[in-house]
Amino acid sequence: MQNELVLGSLESRRDWGRAQDYVRAMWLMLQPEKPDDYVVATGKTHSVRDFVKAAFAVVDLPWDKFVKYDDSFDRPAEPAQLIGCAEKIQRELGWRPTGTFDQLVREMVEADLDQVKA
Repeated sequence: MQNELVLGSLESRRDWGRAQDYVRAMWLMLQPEKPDDYVVATGKTHSVRDFVKAAFAVVDLPWDKFVKYDDSFDRPAEPAQLIGCAEKIQRELGWRPTGTFDQLVREMVEADLDQVKA
């Protein structure tokens, strides 16, 4: 509902995952008799720019007309590329992420649009 979106670095990369997948992973982790540690991740990274482009595409708007950069939102020390390796949970518990990055973004945008309409 704003005329612009102000963000820090659009080049920051993250391993974006769906909440539904992560909840399913948590449930699977609770099933074995012996507890263990697992990494839950998609194993793929996308930049904030990728996320913004995908979100604006859902509503058919040119992202670059609305997104503004403000270095005050940048982290003082950007962490190294954040990407997880979920091989162990895949191997031992059969968990795999579902859907795509674009589906995740679409779900998030559509949920926000539904809230605005309500």
